[in-house]
Amino acid sequence: MSYDAPSSGATYAMVAEFGSAEALLDAAEKTSQEGYRRTEAYTPFPVHGLSDALRFHDVRVPWLILVGGLCGGFFGYTLQWYTATIDYPLNVGGKPFNSLPSFFPVTYECTILWSALTAFFSVWALNGLPRPYHSIFNTPGFDRASKDRFFLAIESNDPKFDSEGTREFMLGLNPVAVSEVEE
Repeated sequence: MSYDAPSSGATYAMVAEFGSAEALLDAAEKTSQEGYRRTEAYTPFPVHGLSDALRFHDVRVPWLILVGGLCGGFFGYTLQWYTATIDYPLNVGGKPFNSLPSFFPVTYECTILWSALTAFFSVWALNGLPRPYHSIFNTPGFDRASKDRFFLAIESNDPKFDSEGTREFMLGLNPVAVSEVEE
């Protein structure tokens, strides 16, 4: 059973296919220099320097992880403090009820746990996952993006996007093929 998205006739992106990582990296740098900002690259393996070439710098995930870790540490410490001083205080060996050294291991582990969970769920949420269908899947030969081909897409919502002008620019990058992909 296959799922075909309804065709709206609107253009999603202009996509160029490249045969090597070096060609893609060169094309991505030229695309950024040309002024295109709404670009995306699809590769079968990580390409060093590609995010810099595309000028992709998203700092939301590290900040979310920091906030998640701080909340986890606060939760772990507060839970122990409430349990040991208010809910069920026990005098063990004359130690104070609110003892930071004895609370440290659980506080630390809660910080790590909440940071990891925040990282996992924030990456999923910020990437819009799970996504069973995306317009990029309509690109001819896109199934090779996970094997041996490299794709560079300039989205149609880029302020500089012009169907004919963008096609001519991408043809100047010496790709294997250039495709206009519908939504």
